[in-house]
Amino acid sequence: MLSHHRKLAGCTLFITGASRGIGKAIALKAARDGANVVIAAKTAEPHPKLPGTIFTAADEVEAAGGKALPCVVDIRDEQQIGAAVQKAVETFGGIDILVNNASAISLTGTLETPMKKVDLMLGINLRGTYLTSKLVIPHLLKSRRPHILNLSPPLNLNPVWFKNHTAYTMAKYGMSMCVLGMAEEFRGQIAVNALWPRTAIQTAAMDMLGGDGVGKQCRTADIMADAAYAVLSKPKDYTGHFLVDEDILKEQGVKDFDQYAVQPGHPLLPDFFLDEAPESLVKQMEQHGATPAFKAPPSDTPRSGGPIENTFDIIRGVINEDVVKATQGVYRFDLSGQLKPTMAFMTGKLRIKGDMTLAIKLEKLMGRMNKAKL
Repeated sequence: MLSHHRKLAGCTLFITGASRGIGKAIALKAARDGANVVIAAKTAEPHPKLPGTIFTAADEVEAAGGKALPCVVDIRDEQQIGAAVQKAVETFGGIDILVNNASAISLTGTLETPMKKVDLMLGINLRGTYLTSKLVIPHLLKSRRPHILNLSPPLNLNPVWFKNHTAYTMAKYGMSMCVLGMAEEFRGQIAVNALWPRTAIQTAAMDMLGGDGVGKQCRTADIMADAAYAVLSKPKDYTGHFLVDEDILKEQGVKDFDQYAVQPGHPLLPDFFLDEAPESLVKQMEQHGATPAFKAPPSDTPRSGGPIENTFDIIRGVINEDVVKATQGVYRFDLSGQLKPTMAFMTGKLRIKGDMTLAIKLEKLMGRMNKAKL
């Protein structure tokens, strides 16, 4: 565990979805420093399948040495968020840190995802994060150590992370886009960063997605709590970063990561949106006894063969890494007209036969190139 230096003592954290899982783990980590924690979540009554309520979480925060304020909040409801923010300010005198943790997930394809679930994911992940930030920011601007931390992934635009669950990826990336925009908008005033786990984390959501056998392939939420603590301990000029828990902890000198494993020594399941393809995750889950609730089609599934995709297959074959290094150029593609993938070469551009011309404009990062030989 990352040692405590009481860096969050006296700070007030507003954490969405803090009644269980990663949100609660971050709350308890801060509480051990003597922080004030606003537990903003929906669960006021015990759930038949999910552990904890805002009140049981508040009891744990108090037992850990912090002060707790449990608030029933559906982050899709502007009035409920506003009331919780106002109550937090009245109780603790302000808000220093916002952790946007609340999230909804459905790993289903476009045709299999009811609009009700699409609205839920966009409403919680994207709109809820944006709205909560909007209502908390005026108070963060008055803080001496203001920070927003979104639990969302790096913006990996590899299509494999869209093709099986486009709605979920759009919603989750919406949280990351809030980081991208707000970090610049409030640079010098508020630190805004994103944090994502390297591996699967044992939570109620993970048990739902992977079944009983997935737990031993996970780390505990403590690793995310330690990583969040490290990020939130930094000054406000540390902003605009998309961080991975393991990487940030290595920077802090942590070497023993077995301490975070549910079953030390067991192979770990990489999380989404990083380097492992979805097919590999499914295979690994099944290999170690899990029963994934989602199935990704094989990676060698034939491509659609559509004209746009075929066109860019041609581009990938021509503009390779060696060309980029040789030209030191930035490429922009302008497409118009009917797309046909047959290609002829020209100086400084590629022409696609038919009505469409694919113009490649090469611009040096420093100055302009007079000619590019492809």
